[in-house]
Amino acid sequence: MAVAFRGGRGGVGSGQSTGLRSFFSYRIFISALFSFLFLATFSVVLNSSRHQPHQDHTLPSMGNAYMQRTFLALQSDPLKTRLDLIHKQATDHLTLVNAYAAYARKLKLDASKQLKLFEDLAINFSDLQSKPGLKSAVSDNGNALEEDSFRQLEKEVKDKVKTARMMIVESKESYDTQLKIQKLKDTIFAVQEQLTKAKKNGAVASLISAKSVPKSLHCLAMRLVGERISNPEKYKDAPPDPAAEDPTLYHYAIFSDNVIAVSVVVRSVVMNAEEPWKHVFHVVTDRMNLAAMKVWFKMRPLDRGAHVEIKSVEDFKFLNSSYAPVLRQLESAKLQKFYFENQAENATKDSHNLKFKNPKYLSMLNHLRFYLPEMYPKLNKILFLDDDVVVQKDVTGLWKINLDGKVNGAVETCFGSFHRYGQYLNFSHPLIKGSFNPNACAWAFGMNIFDLNAWRREKCTDQYHYWQNLNEDRTLWKLGTLPPGLITFYSKTKSLDKSWHVLGLGYNPGVSMDEIRNAGVIHYNGNMKPWLDIAMNQYKSLWTKYVDNEMEFVQMCNFGL
Repeated sequence: MAVAFRGGRGGVGSGQSTGLRSFFSYRIFISALFSFLFLATFSVVLNSSRHQPHQDHTLPSMGNAYMQRTFLALQSDPLKTRLDLIHKQATDHLTLVNAYAAYARKLKLDASKQLKLFEDLAINFSDLQSKPGLKSAVSDNGNALEEDSFRQLEKEVKDKVKTARMMIVESKESYDTQLKIQKLKDTIFAVQEQLTKAKKNGAVASLISAKSVPKSLHCLAMRLVGERISNPEKYKDAPPDPAAEDPTLYHYAIFSDNVIAVSVVVRSVVMNAEEPWKHVFHVVTDRMNLAAMKVWFKMRPLDRGAHVEIKSVEDFKFLNSSYAPVLRQLESAKLQKFYFENQAENATKDSHNLKFKNPKYLSMLNHLRFYLPEMYPKLNKILFLDDDVVVQKDVTGLWKINLDGKVNGAVETCFGSFHRYGQYLNFSHPLIKGSFNPNACAWAFGMNIFDLNAWRREKCTDQYHYWQNLNEDRTLWKLGTLPPGLITFYSKTKSLDKSWHVLGLGYNPGVSMDEIRNAGVIHYNGNMKPWLDIAMNQYKSLWTKYVDNEMEFVQMCNFGL
């Protein structure tokens, strides 16, 4: 019974609950339907009111009148939309101006005037927004705007916006990193173009200065020749000095057409030598300067018993075009054309090769160094010196260095990737590529101790001729004597201590004074020779102190030393 009773109650309760749920679900459905119909009607009426702005606002029924007033309240004033747009535009620009002003303050830029303009402009925008007319118009109070007031307000805002945009465009370069980077790149490119042009012009000017004969040098040569002409008996050639062929003495080879330069080299050696009477100088010049050179050393004989022999290139009869390839090449029309044709027109276009236009490369004096064994057949060793060096100490120790069977004793100039064979020779040529190592260390001409016996044994002159013949079209190396020297004495050069030979005084203002003081020989390699006006002042005195200022012609020619 109990079960039946509970089951009966449960059945009755379940039926009532189901009925209630059905009733309430029906009510919810009816409410949702009416809500949907109301929203649909509201949407239709709203669209109708928007598309018919000029309809009659006087409606007969109270319900319609109420609804129409509601829609009119929602409908905007004709100028309200434009005003909202102007307000938003002013607000946006106010934010942008404030951002730029904050950024300017953060970076502490020197452009305080610009910063003040931004701040003033922000204040102006704030004043516009705080105007009673604008505030009341922006507030949604439903009041209509006056056309004249609106136009005046619109003009003020547009003027301020225009000013803000102009200021932002003008100052954008200071804040936009991409624009600054691009502008910096453009500036760097323009400066590089100017630098390249200036380097080319500087190279041309330097070349002209280097290869031009200064008036003082010309004056000295002319006065020395005039002295020879005026006193021919006084300057007759002396008999050969037997010391010139004595292999037990210290022999020097100096090849130059510059009288004052040769005199400085010789004088510096003699003044610093411990036993100057054992030193012999072999000076070779061209025919034009032979008389001037001889007169100088007649008028100013060497002190302390040193010896000097002066000859011209023409005195060495074996040097002719049939034996020496370089002589044949120097006389060729092709090489003359390379040097002289359209040189003025192509000067700035071919600045990389300007240094090879120097007339010294057309002089056989520059190539005599490759014929030392033939020129001095009775000598065993000889020290080759350029005419732009100064000897600062006794250098007889060079003759005592064991060259280990090598031909050439020289100071190496390589450091890192600089001054290696790859910079002087054309390694794209198969002959060069197959014969030499591009990373081999280069060395310097200008102060070289040569073992002439080893030279003869290794037949270095024949090697020089072989490669010089192959380079007639200048495809293996450019003109000059260092590249063929590197080839001729490849694996035949003994590296000397760097203190024997310090280079760079003719182009490098950063040579250490400590290195210079400790150097046996200092070298003015480069265009800024010490006898030129373009010489570097910090090094010039090291050369001028060996100039014989007591020589009357030096004083008369106004060397300005």
